[in-house]
Amino acid sequence: MNLLVNLLVFIAAALFMEVVAWALHKYVMHGFLWVLHKDHHQTTGRKLQKNDLFALFFSTLAFLLVYNGLLYGWSAMAAAGFGVTLYGIGYAVFHDIMVHRRIRAIHYKPRSRYMKRIVAAHHVHHKNREKEGGTSFSFLYAPEKYGVS
Repeated sequence: MNLLVNLLVFIAAALFMEVVAWALHKYVMHGFLWVLHKDHHQTTGRKLQKNDLFALFFSTLAFLLVYNGLLYGWSAMAAAGFGVTLYGIGYAVFHDIMVHRRIRAIHYKPRSRYMKRIVAAHHVHHKNREKEGGTSFSFLYAPEKYGVS
């Protein structure tokens, strides 16, 4: 039973992170912490961006959940931390590597309808270089309206 609960917590945490990421992207990154996110929309050409501090925050959160869950025997907390980590890996692979090509040696061309849709949605999001007026704040989900024919 404990294994099943931990598996459900792991999956729920990974899925819920998309909701958390959407809200933080829309209301925090494009809100009062635009000062950190701005260089992601107005490219500076630097390898590291102030925007990367958000990844540091989430990875620290995931680490603390896993560490404390394992240290104190709270397996559900550790499972949640591993779920946040899974989301972070998906985000890094999709957003940083596939879309923004932060590892230049990797060239990705989306083939599936799902991947074409989320890449297109992210490109629509980046057409706006300002704090206000953005659309499509998700990272790993995009509605059908962003489908590419």
